[in-house]
Amino acid sequence: MAKDFSSELVDLRPALYGFSRHFTFDREEAADLVQDTLLKALTYQDKYQRDTNLKGWLYTIMRNIFINNYRRAKRMVFTNDGAIEQKVLNVKEEYTFYKPGDATELKEVWRNINGLKDELSTPFKMHLTGYKYHEIARTLKIPLGTVKNRIFHARQLIKHQIDC
Repeated sequence: MAKDFSSELVDLRPALYGFSRHFTFDREEAADLVQDTLLKALTYQDKYQRDTNLKGWLYTIMRNIFINNYRRAKRMVFTNDGAIEQKVLNVKEEYTFYKPGDATELKEVWRNINGLKDELSTPFKMHLTGYKYHEIARTLKIPLGTVKNRIFHARQLIKHQIDC
């Protein structure tokens, strides 16, 4: 018997919380991010395609929520009376969000990923989106060791390209 969508979300909650800690190192912010992700997933559950990687779909939702929240926070400035004004925020780099230079670095990394041969980039991209090694092996119909090897080599090539 197939699990219903809500119970699958409940089962993935601990994994989502762990993933949210990569974005923020604050427990409450991480819990809020998980809650926002689950709410959006429930709202748009009709967009989810059954028999695909639910965890990867949820990770993408979480990443997008985090980025949108970050952009929104950059536009907010608190005045002395506690009111919020919509302006560009000039703050020290003591926050848990991405720094502006990270977007450029991220684009460079994706450019390098997309420059890889398909046999390396496909398993690597699947792994980045939340697929487990065995899921990648089953989907691509290749041995598990080959999946691990290709992901390892993709990482090494990307690291070498960035370092040069």
